[in-house]
Amino acid sequence: MSASDPRILAFDTSAAHCAAALFQGGRMLAHAREEMARGQAERLMPMLEEVSGFEVDLLAVCVGPGNFTGIRIAVAAARGLALAKGIPAVGVSVLESLAPESGEALVLADARQERLYAQMFRDGVAQADIRLTDADEIAEAAPQRWHVVGHRAEEIAERLAAPSFDVREVADLAAIARIAATRPDAPRPAPLYVRPPDAALPSEPPPVILP
Repeated sequence: MSASDPRILAFDTSAAHCAAALFQGGRMLAHAREEMARGQAERLMPMLEEVSGFEVDLLAVCVGPGNFTGIRIAVAAARGLALAKGIPAVGVSVLESLAPESGEALVLADARQERLYAQMFRDGVAQADIRLTDADEIAEAAPQRWHVVGHRAEEIAERLAAPSFDVREVADLAAIARIAATRPDAPRPAPLYVRPPDAALPSEPPPVILP
C-alpha cells in the first residue's frame, strides 16, 4: 500500500442497499452492491472483506442523510475498522457525493413522505446547510437556472425552468472516495440525520456512537 496512491474503501448503507467499492488512483478495483431493506448489519462486513480484503489505506463512508439504521451501521463499521487498522475514516454526505465538481447545482435526496433533502453547491462546495423541504418550497426559494441533480430532479428542474437535470437516487461511491481522499485529517465520521426519526423511540436506548 502506498500513501501517495492510497487504496480507498468506500461504502454506503444509507438507503435500502449495501454497497462497497475499492479505488486506487481514481480506478475502481472491485465493487459489490446488493439491494436489501434489512440485513445490512450482517452483510456489510463480509462485503467489505470480499471487496478489499481489508488491505486499505483510507475508509470513506456515506454518513447520510437517509435511513437511520443504515447510517448507524455504516458509521459504526467505519469507526471500528479505522481503530482496528489504524487508518483514517472520513464521512461524506449523500448530497456531497452527487454534487458536480464544477458549476452551480441544486442537489436533492429522498427524505420520504414527499419531502426532500436539498443543498446548493458551487464547484462542488456546499453553499449552505442541508434543508429538509418539499417541491413547493424549492420552487419558491431555490435559484432558477441551476443544474438540478438527484431525487425527483426532472420534476424539480421543470418547475424551476432549470437548463438541465440529472436524476440520481443513491450516493456515488466514486465521488465519496474522491472527496474522502481530500480530507485525511477530518474528524471521525458521525451520522448525518437532518430529520428526526419517523418511528417511535424504542423502550431501550440504542448503542451510543461516541463523538
